[in-house]
Amino acid sequence: MSTPDPRFMTKTALVVRGGWDGHQPVEATNLFIPFLEERGYTVRVEESPAVYADSSYMPAVDLIVQSNTMTSIEKEEFEGLRSAVEAGTGLAGWHGGIADSYRNNSDYLQLIGGQFAAHPGKAPEELTGEQADNYRLHTINMSEAAASHPITEGIVDFELTTEQYWVLHDDYNDVLATTTQPVRPWDPWNREITSPAIWTRQWGEGRIFVSTPGHRVDILENPNVKTIIERGLLWASR
Repeated sequence: MSTPDPRFMTKTALVVRGGWDGHQPVEATNLFIPFLEERGYTVRVEESPAVYADSSYMPAVDLIVQSNTMTSIEKEEFEGLRSAVEAGTGLAGWHGGIADSYRNNSDYLQLIGGQFAAHPGKAPEELTGEQADNYRLHTINMSEAAASHPITEGIVDFELTTEQYWVLHDDYNDVLATTTQPVRPWDPWNREITSPAIWTRQWGEGRIFVSTPGHRVDILENPNVKTIIERGLLWASR
């Protein structure tokens, strides 16, 4: 029996987007759809997680790209998502589109391995009521494991001016990068807090990839962030 030529093999990617418009879910996912199509993926786009409950479709999905912030998920939708990942479907995303998606479901938080808690911003006297209140210069520090991982190989520590996610997490994550919240005069905490910024996670047969950098399209277009996410999508895929 001959081996199929990989040049003529296609894969299926499902993009699930929506939620808070401040994260530009349409524009952000549109940034990566051509990348997937160029690599042979047939891409389907859905504006809600309802598709996760479609048991006739989900087993055929090789990669889920999720950008869906501060919404909710029904029990059967989550179970469909988790079953697909456990069977080998990859799950990938960035920022609140994956790490702040379904606060109503603790099992989802366990699946992802990290939950947005806060993004401490500027000094009180600098606040204007705009999104930029939460933008601050910070460093994404690559872990020792990052040097040899296909997602982060060749990428060194870099700086961003954007939201810096404080993430609640567990030690089942394989952390590729971290970021450290300092202690400033107006902060109520009294020591630095280091959170994972980029991590992977194995769940059953499926791979999960998360990047907390990615607030808006301008950050996703940063060469380091864009490269990490593109590699992360391919790494997570079945």
